[in-house]
Amino acid sequence: MPTLGLCGCCWALRPRYKRLVDNIFPEDPEEGLVKANMEKLTFFALSAPEKLDRIAAYLSERLTRELNRHRYGYVCIAMEAMEQLLLACHCQSINLLVESFLSTLRLLLEADKPHLHILATNSFVKFANIEEDTPSYHRSYDFFVSRFSEMCHSDHEDLDTRNKIRVSGIRGLQGVVRKTVDDELQVNIWEPRHMEQIVPALLVNLQQHSQNDSGSPAEQTEVCFRELLCRAAYGHINNAIKPVLMHLDSHSLWQGRGFAVQCFQIIMYSIQSQHSHLVIQQLLGHLDANSRSPASVRAGIVEVLSEAAVIEATGSVGPTVLEVFNTLLRQLRQSVDYQLTGYYDNAGKHKTSSIEEKKLQDAVIKTIGSFANTLPIYQRSEVMLFIMGKIPVPGIYPALGSPNSGFEGSRMIQVMLLKSLLQVSSLSNLLTALPSSFLEPLLSFTLMEDPEIRLLVLSILTLLIDRRHNASRLAFDVSSLEMKEDRCSRQDNLFMRKHAQRLYRHVYLASREENSGRSHYQALFTLLAVLSVELANEEVVVDLIRLILALQVDRTSECLSVFNRCGIHALCAAFLNLLSQLGPPPTLHQHITQVKSVIESREKDAPHLLPEVVFLKLLTVKFKVKHRVSVNTEDLSLIRFLFLSEDRGVVEEEERRKRMEVVERFQTAPFEEIAAHCGTSLLQSKLNQVFELIIRPPPSPSGHSAPRSTPVYEMKFPDLCVY
Repeated sequence: MPTLGLCGCCWALRPRYKRLVDNIFPEDPEEGLVKANMEKLTFFALSAPEKLDRIAAYLSERLTRELNRHRYGYVCIAMEAMEQLLLACHCQSINLLVESFLSTLRLLLEADKPHLHILATNSFVKFANIEEDTPSYHRSYDFFVSRFSEMCHSDHEDLDTRNKIRVSGIRGLQGVVRKTVDDELQVNIWEPRHMEQIVPALLVNLQQHSQNDSGSPAEQTEVCFRELLCRAAYGHINNAIKPVLMHLDSHSLWQGRGFAVQCFQIIMYSIQSQHSHLVIQQLLGHLDANSRSPASVRAGIVEVLSEAAVIEATGSVGPTVLEVFNTLLRQLRQSVDYQLTGYYDNAGKHKTSSIEEKKLQDAVIKTIGSFANTLPIYQRSEVMLFIMGKIPVPGIYPALGSPNSGFEGSRMIQVMLLKSLLQVSSLSNLLTALPSSFLEPLLSFTLMEDPEIRLLVLSILTLLIDRRHNASRLAFDVSSLEMKEDRCSRQDNLFMRKHAQRLYRHVYLASREENSGRSHYQALFTLLAVLSVELANEEVVVDLIRLILALQVDRTSECLSVFNRCGIHALCAAFLNLLSQLGPPPTLHQHITQVKSVIESREKDAPHLLPEVVFLKLLTVKFKVKHRVSVNTEDLSLIRFLFLSEDRGVVEEEERRKRMEVVERFQTAPFEEIAAHCGTSLLQSKLNQVFELIIRPPPSPSGHSAPRSTPVYEMKFPDLCVY
């Protein structure tokens, strides 16, 4: 009893603030904070703000004591008291509490109890939401960045506990960002050493996406990540994006259309729009840095670039427009080299496949189109000229690619770059889109031997001219359609006067190419149709009719194959029908609509001459054109085979192989073998016929001409005769 009396006496002599602090703790911790005594403590603290630092220090002392004794109920009461004091104090005096408060949170976060980590995090979040007017020069949050990031990687064996710890860590990082991002006197949270901890911690939890659970780490992570990015200034973007790229690299997350695209969708939607081009530049630089990586990694980065360009439609490319396309075109050239060599490194250790490189090339071409759609028209014209300057054109531009790629490499690069050009070809001004420096090399590709290249060029020309999108309407009966047709502008007329004859000449020559297929004649028809709709003045119509008449005369030439002649015939029939429905001259329309018997007989006896057959029934128009030439004498079954086959490439390759065998035999085989194969009597008879043609008898005095010999085009030469 004396001892108790002595203790009671000593307790009465203690400072008042300590007595007030002691009174807030109940005898049973389950009863919670004594609210009446807490109100007394708060009133005392507000009345004597100079005592705040002592109150906070004593509260921290009590909490440490209870923590060491594992009396966690009193620990929670002490934290609640400190939180109420923080919220009640004025901004001018809050610094007196903060140091003790933060040191207390460190103790809780260093403990090995998950519920204490969650308790400390909740208290820190409440503190982070308090706006401070008084600067603090000595406050540090490095420990909290490190500890909260570590909590985001928690691997606790209990799933529910693990999710709670991770969510607490994410909320803690969010609190750190809110507390420091707008205060220049605080620690710079955008420094690489902090971003390299914060960003990976967020991305790890973002991968565990769950839309059904509102309290999942993924959902909380996305909120925190967006808040971090939306606060990033111009100079902070690179520090925030670099850890994202490093995380995707180290965890092999570029492959497929998944997490990488999701990350950069969040980034592009969150950052300020004027800073989006910095993200594009970071991705382009990372693509160059991974030029020796597998095709799936490069394709993943390119796919992210494409999505980023679509999201940010204005200003995403930034000031270095051509550098963006130069990087993408460089990736195309490298991919072609890798596809030909079979390796994506110079040492020849890492193999790649044509399928993977093909996927990459398609992704790059798609991305070029995505970026081009974000540009104004005048910049698209510059991009088209830039791409055209990169295409190897025989006699104009040198070959591209590595020296080992050879002819096939140049051909593949031509195809890839023309496909890229096709993606950009959606302009509205012919004069700016088709200057002479662009049109001349483009038209030269219509005479290339490769049918794929010719088809791409025809498609590009059609897109450039088809400003009102009429090409898609030409697969139906044009008489029932409302074609978008305007009067030609003065600029259009000037353009046609300057370039029309060159364009007609290439159309004429392209129709005569031996390895042209249905798609080529369909493309030629679409090009002429769009040209007549977009630039339908009297002079152009007259020139187009002259072109068709020249093709009609040429289709009877013996040097053309059966397929070429039928294709030209169908092209002329389809276009004349279209031209007659567009307007003048009216006599042309009357002439075409009157001859019905010809089309009926042709449907019965010569269907291979109808445009529906040649164009694979893509045109459902009833073409009615007078047929001036009788059916070809060849076997109709062979003609049907040529027209109904989906791909003539195999037949063409077989014919080319046979011709090469004939040439090789005449160059290497002895004369006796050649004579034995041809037959001496047959060869002698053919030579005699040739001499008869060369040495003709003099004209008869009676005035009658000598009988004509057999024409050359009717002579039957043996198979091995080269002519």
